Amino acid sequence: MEDEISQIDSHISTPKEIRLSQIKLEYKLSEINSNFHLLDDIRRGLIFQATLIRHKWGIKELTIIMLGVLAFTMGSWDIGIGELSQGGDYNRFGIFGENSGFLQVSDWTLMLSLLSVICWLGIIISLWSEYPIMRENIIYILIGTFAVQYGYMASHASNPSFPFNSKLSDLGGVLIGNIILFFLAIIVVHRAVKETRDIHVQERHAHPDPRVVEKSWEDHSLKAWDLEMGILIFAINVMSWSGSHAVASRMNMQSESLNYLLILLYVLSGVISVLMLLVIIWFPHFMLGSAEDRIQSVRAREVAGENIDIQPKVEQGLCPICNIETTAKKFASGKIEVPCSEIDCKGKGMIGNECDECGEKLPTRLKCRSCNSNTPIDSHFGDHDTW
Repeated sequence: MEDEISQIDSHISTPKEIRLSQIKLEYKLSEINSNFHLLDDIRRGLIFQATLIRHKWGIKELTIIMLGVLAFTMGSWDIGIGELSQGGDYNRFGIFGENSGFLQVSDWTLMLSLLSVICWLGIIISLWSEYPIMRENIIYILIGTFAVQYGYMASHASNPSFPFNSKLSDLGGVLIGNIILFFLAIIVVHRAVKETRDIHVQERHAHPDPRVVEKSWEDHSLKAWDLEMGILIFAINVMSWSGSHAVASRMNMQSESLNYLLILLYVLSGVISVLMLLVIIWFPHFMLGSAEDRIQSVRAREVAGENIDIQPKVEQGLCPICNIETTAKKFASGKIEVPCSEIDCKGKGMIGNECDECGEKLPTRLKCRSCNSNTPIDSHFGDHDTW
């Protein structure tokens, strides 16, 4: 992958020239099996993002990552302090008050905890100020993250060895937390970014040539971003479990030492989650930020009173004479698909190409089943949709 990125860098004189459609793979997994085409698209997306990061990222992004490293490290530091390894007093809990567990910790632990909180505030403020069109989505992802963390803490409160020796009721906290995260990350954030991308391409990249439109859809692919969203959800779960499990095990009197491997796993998964969060917030802002004022789903825009005329993924052709549906279909990429006109052939394909069943050339004109008019297929779609 690094060799492919280096070759791409050598052909790019300025970062502004970078386009996803420029990324060419030296070898394709789809050549081995056609079902691996999605993996090729993800690889191209990851190489594209890695190339962008090398050109675009600077001190601001590195600062966010370093704040994440410091936040997790200081928040879980125990060497030389012994606050976690000694077990603490689990009869004290809360943040404020005379019996507050937070205020009863040692001075070093309290100081590092406050510094960790400050680092987290720095991460949130940096993301909020640097990526304004994603502000609403930052809040959603953070709420989902807190829900998962609280869910693991609730499950460990009833069973310190969770998920081992667990009852069905012990799963409640984790399931509810992940449902909240899934809803906010996938149903809300992912949908908002995807539908904003669709509106952006259809409005900002309209063109009479379908090949230009298809290239624009390729340049705005979100397949790698989809994978990174999945990695974020997985990393949040690993972070939440390892952190809760390391602390909860100290309530078990048979446990004599703190598991520092769990602490290491907590820090590593936490840093990965911060990195994925940064990429997930940064990439849509980079792709759409100069042209869009916010990232919202179509439904949210309609509620806000905005008129949205988003084109369907597949449009059925209409006879220009009698306005009856024909067998032609037009996709969002601008390509038009028609069935083969040969008798007993059920093949189909793009107009002017060969049929994928019998090999005959597909028609460029269609006869209407209602009025018997024979018209060019291009005329079966309105001018406003002819990109």
